Amino acid sequence: MPARLKPVYQALGWFDKGFLLLLAAYLLMGWTAPASGYTVLLAVAVWILAVVELVRLLRFLIGRAIWRLRNRLVVAYLFIAVVPVVLVLVLVGLGSYAVLGQVTSYLVGSEFERRTAELLRPARALAGASPQGREETLRRIVPLLERRFPGLEALIRDKKELRFPESSTVTPPPKGWPETSGVVMRNRLLFVWAYAVNEPVEVLLIAPLTRDLLSSLVPGLGDVMVLGLEGAASAKSPASRFKGAPASAGERKDRVPPPVNRFDVELAWAWPIGIALWESPPGTAEGFLMIRSRTSALLRIVFGQKLDWSRGISLVFVGVATLFLIVELISLIIGVRLTRTITGAVHELYVGTQKVREGDFSHRIAVRGNDQLAELALSFNGMTGDLERLIAVEKEQERMQSELAIAREVQNQLFPKSIPTLRTVELTGFCNPARTVSGDYYDFLALENCCVALAIGDVAGKGISAALLMAAIQSIMHTQLSAGMSMSASAGNGGSPRLVSTSQLVAVLNRQLYANTSPEKYATFYFGLYNENDSMLTYTNAGHLAPILVRDGAVQRLDPTGMVVGAFPFARYEERSVQLQGGDLLAAFTDGIVEPENEYGEMFGEERLADLLLKYRRRESKEIISHVMEAVHHWTGSPELQDDMTMLLVRRL
Repeated sequence: MPARLKPVYQALGWFDKGFLLLLAAYLLMGWTAPASGYTVLLAVAVWILAVVELVRLLRFLIGRAIWRLRNRLVVAYLFIAVVPVVLVLVLVGLGSYAVLGQVTSYLVGSEFERRTAELLRPARALAGASPQGREETLRRIVPLLERRFPGLEALIRDKKELRFPESSTVTPPPKGWPETSGVVMRNRLLFVWAYAVNEPVEVLLIAPLTRDLLSSLVPGLGDVMVLGLEGAASAKSPASRFKGAPASAGERKDRVPPPVNRFDVELAWAWPIGIALWESPPGTAEGFLMIRSRTSALLRIVFGQKLDWSRGISLVFVGVATLFLIVELISLIIGVRLTRTITGAVHELYVGTQKVREGDFSHRIAVRGNDQLAELALSFNGMTGDLERLIAVEKEQERMQSELAIAREVQNQLFPKSIPTLRTVELTGFCNPARTVSGDYYDFLALENCCVALAIGDVAGKGISAALLMAAIQSIMHTQLSAGMSMSASAGNGGSPRLVSTSQLVAVLNRQLYANTSPEKYATFYFGLYNENDSMLTYTNAGHLAPILVRDGAVQRLDPTGMVVGAFPFARYEERSVQLQGGDLLAAFTDGIVEPENEYGEMFGEERLADLLLKYRRRESKEIISHVMEAVHHWTGSPELQDDMTMLLVRRL
């Protein structure tokens, strides 16, 4: 498949692909077997699917066309405002046209019925007249009637026949007609007639029904013709046919008044009439008077000829149309402004969301007006501002977390990587920080002459500052131990070797911390030296919690021998010694183990720790630490630590 067509093919759905496959099969069958029944079935299926595909395509195109909010609002306005107005205008126009047409047909129809009814009265008068005065009455009445009914012929049949004019060839109607008047079709020609009977006298008055006669019913109104079941009759003479034979040149002229302006529409309406069938008494057929006129002609006739109603109506119409146009323009301007306000705000929100999606949280939307859209823009700007600050805070937290991770890694390097292996004691240490880095400290350091230094401390505070102070304590302690071992080695060359003094080391540590840290920085510190030759533990406790010594099922505490380090430069420290016996267990710990509180505010306490140590004193050191940690967690009922938890165990073998 070509590379250009591949994206198009991938964009097609399963229905589109099925339609294309069916179309290809139809084209193949139409080329190989055009007369096959399968080809016909394929053609029907293809046409059905093509219609469905066209509908789907139209829906897709309409959806794309109204995707923009502005287009959608325009379409909504069309359906909400324009379509109802157009329907109302169409309804008003159709109603006006119907009313005007009905009025026009009523004027012509009522006048036509009145005239035909008037024709019956002279026929009755002639039928009831005496034989002596009948001829004189006929000569006097017929010329008057002929003015209104051109071509009128009269026939009076009694003992003898009287005709007017004498050359008339009209014959009496077939037997069976009652007294009547109206329109009659005779020899497929239309006539106006009146037939009166006063036995044995029969009177027939008949005149051709021509368009001139019909149009003269309401002078100046327009053109009038008769429409019957078989067509149109426009008879000026008996030679015209009811089916609509060609009229003479005079009849073909248009009698509809010319329009006075472009809004003067033509009216066309019908008035039902009955058409008597001459040869089939008393049969009738349905017919219509078809009237064609104009609005201006109708209004002149209705309201009077003296006023130029067409001009007045035109002025009124133009004025109303101008007023409507002004209102429509004002409405259009207001609608466009409101639409631009709405769509502009939505477009700016769309652009803003795109900027946010791209990661640009500094983008702000221009706030215009004092409405809900303006409040929405303010909310969006506030949201982006909050997001920008949150992103900045998150980046700062990520940076701090990265730094804390580095500090954690560095701090892990400060804890002893390996525990010295001795013949007489087993050493174990554990530190569980409450945060990423800890302010607690423990350490083991193997010295010469079968000695080992052990230390545990708790720096005031938590976090990085406490960890830095802990690193300083560890550095000072290692420096002092290294210096002490060097002095011991020098003394060994020229005199007796001596160990480092724990009290002196803690005193130096106190002075250096005080000199190099802020006044509020201090730490508790327990430092001891264990001599494996005589199992003697020499220690200095600078304000640290008293370690617990478990011996022979009893508990002893190694009380502090001085105040905290780093607080006062003049502090004095003492050192004490205790000889460890077989089975002794010494536990040094920080306040993170004994000070956590339960939900009632009660601390775990040193007594519970001592009970645990007594209970599990014969277990492995790591198992003892695990039981202690589990007991503290169970006591607090919280998965989070309240403080750094550090413990150092020394077991005499």
